Amino acid sequence: MECPFDQPSNAAAITTVEVVESGYPILVARHFADDHSWAFLCGTTDDTEDGRVVGMGTALRMDASLRSIADLPPGWIARRDTIEGEWKREPYREDG
Repeated sequence: MECPFDQPSNAAAITTVEVVESGYPILVARHFADDHSWAFLCGTTDDTEDGRVVGMGTALRMDASLRSIADLPPGWIARRDTIEGEWKREPYREDG
């Protein structure tokens, strides 16, 4: 499967234990401006102990709808309310 992101399928991405081990849906995606890495999050925790690392290809296999935000610019974040929901995109702000 071709990786549509600006990172190869074997590049590391951040996610959470809830996504990986409990099957929580990915509801937040962040494309970091500094190194172009990605985070695919459930939105239920920001505890660093809950963080996990997966490959970009693994994240895409967990949720094929991530393809629709592969063009998210660095420094932006996308959110949705449910797994079926539409992604809302905006520049990422540290305050919120």
